[in-house]
Amino acid sequence: MKSDLDNKLIAVLRVRGRIGVRRTIKETLERMNVPRVNSLALLFGNESNMGMIKKCSDFVTYGAISEEMLNKIMEKKGIKTSKEDISALMEGSKKPKDLVHLPIRLKPPRHGHRSIKRGFSSGGAMGYRGDAVNELLKRMV
Repeated sequence: MKSDLDNKLIAVLRVRGRIGVRRTIKETLERMNVPRVNSLALLFGNESNMGMIKKCSDFVTYGAISEEMLNKIMEKKGIKTSKEDISALMEGSKKPKDLVHLPIRLKPPRHGHRSIKRGFSSGGAMGYRGDAVNELLKRMV
């Protein structure tokens, strides 16, 4: 199954809390390393990660992160990285856990989420965002 996120760095951000979550989904969220609301995890778009993301799409929002936004997040969080490290991370030759301790805790977004009960395509905050995930992360940094 081909996806537009294959071999790209994906930002996975948890939107909903842990009340009423099935145990299997809770375990998957912990495996993806997004244990709390407003936690950011960086994953590569391979088949197993995409399966986990789609299983938990009612609790997270995700999309391909840009290199500029990744650099901005690292600066704001005080994580010392070089441009070579970030470009190596974006192309897949380095793993995110080699550079940063995940998950990255972020602030709630300025002006809030639109709705945490609906998908992004129907006016909500959950699910696949594409490049709009960078705009959300900019409001959260």
